[in-house]
Amino acid sequence: AENYIRHIGYYRLSAYMFPHLKTPKHRHLFKDRTSFQSILNLYKFDKKLRLLIFNEIEKIEIAVRSSIVSNACEFFNDPYWITDSKYFMSPNKFQKTLSLIDKELEHSKEDFIIHFRSKYSDTYPPAWILAEILSLGTLMNVYYNLRDITVQKKIAKEFGLQVKPFESWMTIVTLTRNSCCHHARVWNKQNTMQPMVPKYITKPWIKLPTDKLRIYFDICIIKWFLDCISPNNTLKDKVCKLLTEYPCIDITAMGFPVDWLTEDLWKG
Repeated sequence: AENYIRHIGYYRLSAYMFPHLKTPKHRHLFKDRTSFQSILNLYKFDKKLRLLIFNEIEKIEIAVRSSIVSNACEFFNDPYWITDSKYFMSPNKFQKTLSLIDKELEHSKEDFIIHFRSKYSDTYPPAWILAEILSLGTLMNVYYNLRDITVQKKIAKEFGLQVKPFESWMTIVTLTRNSCCHHARVWNKQNTMQPMVPKYITKPWIKLPTDKLRIYFDICIIKWFLDCISPNNTLKDKVCKLLTEYPCIDITAMGFPVDWLTEDLWKG
């Protein structure tokens, strides 16, 4: 126990002690039959859940990057559209993005950036190169600021969504990715942003009541995107395997309905 506390940190581990405390929590009395191992199991479960989610979000991030770049390049017939203000609504937002691009280019040690500088005289590389050094959040801000809604619709449609739900769900994906990337607790954390529910659903989705601020809803959003990108994805099997490995986990605290596997989204 001392070894784990020393290398994990008591403060970080205390978040996983909290669900094991009796009410009122401020008395710091543990429930009967609570062991250090049960607290550690919760910590390990959360770690594996983060790794699982992060791995799946990577596929979404790559697909969305590709969609934004390729659709905009084709629509505008301009490989340098991402650094041209005429394609964007807000000049202030465009300047902020351009400043980020300048900063990333200045500090980038990527081989493809070094190669571009040595071979070409253009001020900026084409969009497909810049997209590789921009964060997902920055690239989504580029999407939000596009002047022509036609290209926004075209990109959102690739993922079976309208523009506003696509923006909302990608915000959730980005925030979830950041939580996983920074090793934050995700298993029972309550999000601060309410995701939008599309008016028109074109693919299997969930119908059972659930808390939209919990991680289960985030996982459902991830599953939706994966079904568009890779219809034969194995997310369901991975989630089931993890939950089976840790049967002590209270999945209702994660927002899972009792019969979640009967949902159309998870049947395939």
